[in-house]
Amino acid sequence: MSKAVDSQNDLMEKIVSLCKRRGFIFPSSEIYGGLGSAWDYGPLGAELKRNVKAAWWSAVVHQRDDMVGLDASILMHPKTWEASGHVSSFSDPFVQCPSCQRHFRLDKVWDEIESSPWVVSLRETMIVDADNSYLLHWARTEGKKLAPNLSLVKEPEVTLSWIADSLSAFGQQKVNFKDFLGRLAARQSGIAQTPCPQCGAILPEEGVAANLMLKTSLGPVEQTAEKVYLRPETAQGIFVNFKNVLDATHRRIPFGIAQIGKAFRNEVTTKNFIFRMREFEQMEIEYFTTKQDAEDCHRRWIEDRLNWYLNMGVHKENLRVRPHAKDELAHYAAACTDIEYNFPFGWSELEGIANRTDYDLKQHAKFSGKDLQYQDLTTNEKFYPYVIEPSGGVDRATLAFLVDAYHEEIVKDQTRVVLKFSKQLAPVKVAVLPLLKKNDGIVTLAKRIKNDLQKEFVCVYDDTAAIGKLYRRQDEVGTFYCVTVDVQSLEDGQVTVRDRDTMAQERISVDRLKEYLREKLAI
Repeated sequence: MSKAVDSQNDLMEKIVSLCKRRGFIFPSSEIYGGLGSAWDYGPLGAELKRNVKAAWWSAVVHQRDDMVGLDASILMHPKTWEASGHVSSFSDPFVQCPSCQRHFRLDKVWDEIESSPWVVSLRETMIVDADNSYLLHWARTEGKKLAPNLSLVKEPEVTLSWIADSLSAFGQQKVNFKDFLGRLAARQSGIAQTPCPQCGAILPEEGVAANLMLKTSLGPVEQTAEKVYLRPETAQGIFVNFKNVLDATHRRIPFGIAQIGKAFRNEVTTKNFIFRMREFEQMEIEYFTTKQDAEDCHRRWIEDRLNWYLNMGVHKENLRVRPHAKDELAHYAAACTDIEYNFPFGWSELEGIANRTDYDLKQHAKFSGKDLQYQDLTTNEKFYPYVIEPSGGVDRATLAFLVDAYHEEIVKDQTRVVLKFSKQLAPVKVAVLPLLKKNDGIVTLAKRIKNDLQKEFVCVYDDTAAIGKLYRRQDEVGTFYCVTVDVQSLEDGQVTVRDRDTMAQERISVDRLKEYLREKLAI
């Protein structure tokens, strides 16, 4: 019988806890207090992430006739980023709270406010009652702890005097909640202000631009070293190698180049575990086509990429496709569509598929002085190809797969936690478990089985607990099959194979165990 997860915040906390406890993901440099937005993938996380990348590479390169791969350098000539526009315009406006000194992206600050602890607490108070006394009580209790610099908390009687009408409207669900929150932060003028998500203080009205690229020095002596950037995206490595790939492979349009690699962005705000980090890994494709076919090509890539997530086991109801409005598009883009996932913190971008037109190759041709046009050998026509770019994050995909796989159910009055990964993604396929770790015969046979299976499957051996506990351990990391060696195995040469999802058990001969698992784990 399925058990609903208590809340979305609770789900996220459970996943973060499980990842730390079972070795999926650790805070980076934890013994020194950690480093903001940096995470290390542990033994199981490394396997999961490797499987995500392998599944993507297989789908977009090995299973297609029109794709090749690339692995470009993280460090590139600085002019690359001038041509791409990153040096001049790759920035986000941010504001700094004058009280707590925290930084927030100006365009995202209201998202932060509405999900902040003090606003969540305030909403709960208002749901109970819209009466002034409840709001006053909140200001003197929870508000004082969660938003000590909010005008309502510092001067509750004065603030309440000019929001009486809003309070009345709130009871009938007619209030503009954003305006209501702004008035809670207002000075004595009563004009709504933007409150700090962290402490409630009034934020500045104007933002300051922050360049998102990370700089470093190339050379052993800092004074004479060349200033370069850690790439903020992998795409430019593909564009500058377009002619190299074309000459080396003799490809004809349409064709694409795929790449998986690290990227770095000096994000103002990082949050939600591995969803947004300063060091992350991208899975990107630049697909070159004609202007005439670009729109249809864009549509096909949206379908292909959506189907990939479904094929990886993501539930359909947790995915949606959202085309960008005109005011969201980059200046060079003809169209862009996001594949979004319903994370515990809300619907957010999982992958974007953009029609970048012919902007990129034109820019690099202009800045480099090289001819990057494509020549059609049939017509001898030369032109700059249009580019369709499916761009996803390895880390975001990994988080989505973790969230989607997480499952709780009640078994014999106990909560069983299971990560129901697909066959392609499960970090461990088989666990070999001896029923009695002090029985030399059982242990010897179990280790022999494990050594044989690991030549073909990712396997683990565990004898550190009773069998019931061992099963639960493997369930919560997503292991597909548990193979138990018991006393009877020494007599009849058979072992018990337990299925992760159904918990059904079957006796299988050791001689045909590998064949059995091969059939069960076939993709």
